[in-house]
Amino acid sequence: MEDKRLFEGEYRLMDLIWEQEPIRSMDLVRLCLERLGWKKSTCFTVLKKLAQRGFVKNENAVVTALVKREEVQKRESKAVVDKSFGGSLPAFVTAFLSDRRLTEEEAEKLRDMINKAVEG
Repeated sequence: MEDKRLFEGEYRLMDLIWEQEPIRSMDLVRLCLERLGWKKSTCFTVLKKLAQRGFVKNENAVVTALVKREEVQKRESKAVVDKSFGGSLPAFVTAFLSDRRLTEEEAEKLRDMINKAVEG
């Protein structure tokens, strides 16, 4: 998988695949029409590109993801932090929280994640 980033339309299709996999390709076409407003040709064009890039497998008319959602989310998040915040996680968190209040539960979850990351 050379290019590991997803374009918006690709991500939207992957979202459906992750949600439903394994899914028959014609069922995926139906979902694309219902949820994304895509025609059959658009669905298959994007699906073919995803298969060529190693994100999905379309075998015997059944589509499965070859890459986990969490892996893509991790890559996409890192790219945003790198591009928009010079790789600074504190700068990202500051911008994200600048106009938002955390619940005590959210704050506790964040503390736990930070503690686990620091401990290794």
